[in-house]
Amino acid sequence: MFFEDRKQKRYEKLDFLGEGQFATVYKARDTKTGNIVAVKKVTLIFQIKLGTRTEAKDGINRTALREIKLLQELKHDNIIGLLDVYGHRSNVSLVFDFMDTDLEVVIKDTNIVLTPAHIKSYILMTLQGLEYLHMNWILHRDIKPNNLLIDENGVLKIGDFGLAKQFGSPTRIYTHQVVTRWYRAPELLFGARMYGTGVDVWAVGCVLAELLLRVPFLPGDNDLDQLSKITQAFGTPDEKKWPGVTKLPDYVTFKYQPGTALKDIFTAATDDLLEVLGKMLQLNPLARCTCTQALQMVYFSNKPYPTTPHALPRPRSETQTDLQKRLTSGKRISDSLSSMSKRLRFDK
Repeated sequence: MFFEDRKQKRYEKLDFLGEGQFATVYKARDTKTGNIVAVKKVTLIFQIKLGTRTEAKDGINRTALREIKLLQELKHDNIIGLLDVYGHRSNVSLVFDFMDTDLEVVIKDTNIVLTPAHIKSYILMTLQGLEYLHMNWILHRDIKPNNLLIDENGVLKIGDFGLAKQFGSPTRIYTHQVVTRWYRAPELLFGARMYGTGVDVWAVGCVLAELLLRVPFLPGDNDLDQLSKITQAFGTPDEKKWPGVTKLPDYVTFKYQPGTALKDIFTAATDDLLEVLGKMLQLNPLARCTCTQALQMVYFSNKPYPTTPHALPRPRSETQTDLQKRLTSGKRISDSLSSMSKRLRFDK
């Protein structure tokens, strides 16, 4: 994190991409390798007023520090690559793989037709990256389409580790105010302070549903409305379906709802796809599948095989305004890496 001047000269600024509350982002060329990268310059904590001293450590915003620490230890084709870090008294710069777009842009692009093979490929890459995180005892805690980044080769990489957390202690207490509301698992909405990988799996289920519908599956206006939409879709939780649910800190009673069969919501989905979706979107977190279990389901080995990344559809070119909105929509650092597992075949 030293030699600021020398490091700065290594990364030749090409274009300003956006500005958030704590960071400025620009596109650059690595003069040493010739590669295009994204550089995020994060303001040090004493330069900004955050309200509490507990939000800083060694002068750096805690969110940025957490992301740096985790990404320096992670190496996987479907995780964003942190290529370099260098600092100065007033800021720290993070150098990431440059990512062309994200899954939210793909979903919203009405010119793109998403085939079953395309959808399978996106979910496969998401699960592979998430499986790697979970095997390394890391919860992402903010899986959503615009944190699933896509590079020039079509490879999906999980980005934005600002809410990520190491887990493993059976008695460790976590905050429940994580995950963007539409992708937030019911245990978090009921205030659970102890939770596991199921919060990420639920979010992937919501992303899969969104790929099928081309609109968010459970777009709640607030936490109570979010729970209401979940119960309408999956039925009202009770102690029989979900032991311990009524003991959760923020549990509220809802009018009985029987729920709706997934096949009636996703009418074009095949049975093997509905099986994966149903296992991910179990109300009871202990009944949800893990990423490893999901990857072993017949959905991924059945035809159509996942499209190879380079053959996935590309969104029409983003304007500078679109790109700025995408890069500055969050207040955290982020981005992601490349390629698919050899365990599965792809379509040609």
